Amino acid sequence: MAVKAIISYGCLGALATTAALSQAQTNGLSLLGTLAAPQVPQFLTGSSSGTQCPWGKKNASNSHPYKEAPDTGVTRHYEFVVSRAQLAPDGYQKNMILVNGQFPGPLIQANWGDYIEVEVTNNIDGPKEGTSLHWHGLLQTATPWYDGTPGVQQCPIAPNSTFTYRFKADQYGTSWYHSHSSAQYTEGLLGPMIIHGPSSCDYDIDLGPVFISDCKWTRDDLIYNLLNFESTNQSLWRTYSDNNLINGKMFFNCSTANDKRPCENNAPVSKFKFQRGKSHRLRLINAGAAGQQFFSIDGHELTVIANDFVPINPYKTKTVFLGIGQRTDVVVHASGNPKSTYWMRSNISTICNLPLQPQALAQVYYSGANTASQPTSQPWPYTDNGQCANDDLTLTTPSYALTPSPNPAKTFTIVVDNIVDATGHLQWRLNHQPFHPDYRTALLLQTQQRNYSYPPEWNVLRLPADATTIRLVINNNSTISHPMHIHGHQLSILSDGPGAYTPQQAAINPSNPQRRDTQMLQPGGHLVVQYEADNPGVWPLHCHVAWHLGLGFYMNIIERADDIAAMQIPDQVAGTCADWNAYTATAGVVGGGSDSGP
Repeated sequence: MAVKAIISYGCLGALATTAALSQAQTNGLSLLGTLAAPQVPQFLTGSSSGTQCPWGKKNASNSHPYKEAPDTGVTRHYEFVVSRAQLAPDGYQKNMILVNGQFPGPLIQANWGDYIEVEVTNNIDGPKEGTSLHWHGLLQTATPWYDGTPGVQQCPIAPNSTFTYRFKADQYGTSWYHSHSSAQYTEGLLGPMIIHGPSSCDYDIDLGPVFISDCKWTRDDLIYNLLNFESTNQSLWRTYSDNNLINGKMFFNCSTANDKRPCENNAPVSKFKFQRGKSHRLRLINAGAAGQQFFSIDGHELTVIANDFVPINPYKTKTVFLGIGQRTDVVVHASGNPKSTYWMRSNISTICNLPLQPQALAQVYYSGANTASQPTSQPWPYTDNGQCANDDLTLTTPSYALTPSPNPAKTFTIVVDNIVDATGHLQWRLNHQPFHPDYRTALLLQTQQRNYSYPPEWNVLRLPADATTIRLVINNNSTISHPMHIHGHQLSILSDGPGAYTPQQAAINPSNPQRRDTQMLQPGGHLVVQYEADNPGVWPLHCHVAWHLGLGFYMNIIERADDIAAMQIPDQVAGTCADWNAYTATAGVVGGGSDSGP
């Protein structure tokens, strides 16, 4: 039974006038969360269009978002070095895995139609680990081998090895990249990604990414966390969030830590600057491990203009809900006093999750405000109704209308449940099967060879050749909600709600339903989605709660196997498997993985 809570958090206590930790100590080389963070341009120069908008007359309502991407002829190059470091994002010193010494990692920017090339070098040491990067939400049309899931499209990037991803910016908007190996992103291996393109709403200033993320600090490190969830001791299965961060920053109550690691109570929070009379775009990204978030800014309405990579007809709200992996772009009109300061807030659901410190705070300063002062603003009240669900589907209308077929070629029913197996371990399952990958091989490479003999633990659904349109009916037989994410597609969301789905239930906005790549599945509820099977590849479907995926909540969908067989996959993809197998043979490491991410 859902419990309704009307929430109006105040501040968690006064902040110290002078923070005890520097930006380098909390976030390494990152500038996110500081007033020195650069504003984001409307588009990048350096294309054939020069200083003109590179997508020309294409806009959010007149151009097909998946079939009419421009060809700019431009490649944006990035070099990433992945390594360990110790930082204290909220004052608690933590072992982390970072890109280029930054938390969050470096911002990737490109224009719609550019190519993005990222050279990733794995310098993780003490101990060594394999890794990979997933480019969340991008379709990877014609490049499914660069999707970044180990054991599926590639093998892990072995220690002291380099792998180069190259793919087209085939959608536009806000997203993020993250490790898809053993929940490494919960240790800091993530960063923002902005693909500049048309917008459904005008604005003056782009303040860039706003990461909101719960974190699990004080139960030691990542391996300890995973061992807890894979233990037979059921008391260790409850997944508490120790804190909540905005752009990788917040303060922490060090008295709640259960170890002797260094901890400072007065770590700084993130800061943003508004200009009175101007409209500001904020790109919200829930990059947490488990926490469902309610985001707001005291005294300011939010105009929602996009969900995931989908521009929508704008609507106003005071609070935005985001599940793990979801993004929402909002525009905020700065109508306050030019010397004003306000709190920005993001609160983890206390009904759907188990947060120990649910509220994250950041400071918003108007141009004339004293940046050493603290806001005294009051929060908007909001209702956490315990449904653990996204906003009502009737609120969202994509700017570009796409009408799903009322008669899809194939419909598949997927049942979500969990069990305690005969050995006493918790397992999450899709259609009664938990997923466990084998890092020594890649399912895409095997499929290219027309080898369709898969062990059950790879949880493979191979679509038949006549499956041109796919409808998935997902029924949740568990009492926990799940942010369901698919790779390689945007999903038309036809229905979600409590209880199992019945065919008598009508689709919501059937002529132009909401589309996104991640959608909440309610506790004991259902989710009905549909997409065109027009993108050959092996595409994961999984829950984006890190701990659920680590316990098997995942399946592989093979799409257009005959087209995969005809693909010319670059040799370096198979090279990841050769490198990984050589490394594991010499290092005495078991080649299989416990999970593939998320």
